[in-house]
Amino acid sequence: MDSLITAAARALAAGDPLGALNRIALRDDPPALALRGTAMAQLGDLDRAKLLLRRAARGFGAGEAVARARCIVADAEIALAARDLSWPPAALDAAQAVLARHGDVVNAAYARHLDIRRLLLIGRIDEAEGKLSTFDPAPFPPATRALHELVVAGLAIRRLQSKTARTALARAADAARQARIPALTVEVETMRRTLEQPAARLITRGEARSLLIEEIEALQASKAIVVDACRYAVRDARHAVSLGTRPVLFALARALAEAWPQDVSRETLLARTFRAKAADETHRARLRVEIGRLRAKLAPLAEISATRDGFVLVPRGRREIVVLAQPRDEAHAEVLALLADGEAWSSSGLALALSVSQRTMQRALDELAAGGRVQSFGRGRARRWMTPTAPGFTTALLLPAALASD
Repeated sequence: MDSLITAAARALAAGDPLGALNRIALRDDPPALALRGTAMAQLGDLDRAKLLLRRAARGFGAGEAVARARCIVADAEIALAARDLSWPPAALDAAQAVLARHGDVVNAAYARHLDIRRLLLIGRIDEAEGKLSTFDPAPFPPATRALHELVVAGLAIRRLQSKTARTALARAADAARQARIPALTVEVETMRRTLEQPAARLITRGEARSLLIEEIEALQASKAIVVDACRYAVRDARHAVSLGTRPVLFALARALAEAWPQDVSRETLLARTFRAKAADETHRARLRVEIGRLRAKLAPLAEISATRDGFVLVPRGRREIVVLAQPRDEAHAEVLALLADGEAWSSSGLALALSVSQRTMQRALDELAAGGRVQSFGRGRARRWMTPTAPGFTTALLLPAALASD
């Protein structure tokens, strides 16, 4: 590397994209293009960054496999920042293998973390945890260790393991201070704030209150029967009954749980479950069928008894029945939860993360946009969606080490 390329790489590693551009903005050789692409990504111009990095990858010769692999890793990081989750993971795996084979262990580790972060975003928690468990961050520089701890914290939050998440964030904060990368420090602080915000509501005996993650964790370990309206399941500490693909059954379970220990009239159940304004015998017959199906599903946890006016949920053993609801009831809460990270998502990325069709996702986004809850920019395949109050910073650790570890 010549002196300008080296200086630009060091500036990027320190989180100074403008300083890097001051040195190589007018150069079109492949190393300079790669660094310019990284700098543009850190500044938030992801489309321009992709073009520059792909030009750089094409410009590197056959004997520069490591440089080309680094460009692929950088391109994958941009796709992750743009929430383009359809980006081919096989290309990232191949780049990681090239980097590891040539002894570039730092960037190989970076590529591995990108893969794990993608798995977390699309909800493949077990697979992400398996890949993370074989990784030892101790030999790596502070930025890589901080990224590792952020991934550990993200996984722990998904698992509702608050103590593990806080410990990992403390380690991430220490590593971020050593790395002296401002965006990384912001990322750690942003994730820390999520632990201080209400994560759900507890509804019991007609009253509701907000819960932090620690309180949800304690609730899951208690003897209570929890009707989980965040993950569409009914569970206690030993059993879990998933109703994610049975919306009618879950609606019945939630209605019965919110009224417990009182019963719920048939008219109320028909109105809430089937939205029947004028119920007839066909609706009543269907209600009896669905109650029978729910009774079979919940048999390990509770019974459903008929009363004079309707039905009541009766737990097995002397314990409470509670509802764990979203922080506030609103349509398409899962979409808003993903957009709450402040990044601009593609509709295809949202559909992949939530395991729904792209057409279903587009209808949800259109409804949210009509209510002013989300906004979009771009057209066609470049269209992205975000919440109106998104944070004004890019994804932390956006490529500062991907090209600067020579």
